[in-house]
Amino acid sequence: MEPKAREGRLGVYAGSFDPLTIGHLWMIEQGARLFDRLAVAVGVNPDKRYTFLLDDRLNMLRAATRHFPNVSVTSFSNLYLIHYAQSIRATHILRGIRAESDYKFERTMRNINGDLDATICTIFLMPPRPIAEVSSSMVKGLIGPVGWQKIVKKYVPAPVYKCLLRTHR
Repeated sequence: MEPKAREGRLGVYAGSFDPLTIGHLWMIEQGARLFDRLAVAVGVNPDKRYTFLLDDRLNMLRAATRHFPNVSVTSFSNLYLIHYAQSIRATHILRGIRAESDYKFERTMRNINGDLDATICTIFLMPPRPIAEVSSSMVKGLIGPVGWQKIVKKYVPAPVYKCLLRTHR
């Protein structure tokens, strides 16, 4: 059976974005350059505790990416990423690798996704050194001590920073 034709290069970049960081934003910028269209998708895992509600994460993503005309923001739940990619007719999955441990995990996921649908190509990007260690977990871990605001500000986009200031007074 012949695979369905796809229009242009549609990439999907998925994550929890809890919260969105400058590392995520770098990936989105690269994806916007690489693909005709990029779907940034918030994956919802019902077993995971999130700091921000889904609507808040979607709103922060939309505010931080509105200057990219070919980027859309959406969410999915109770689906494997490869099945979500199929549902939107994506041609590529975009993933980031910051460290060796990321590579091992992402390689395994790429191979499983390839077993499920060999027509969707996974592309890995490595962020530049100044943001290579930036993660949502790191940002959340910095919040609290006196002066956290000044430190955290450089790791998150402005809409996220404003939200963090409102929720962590």
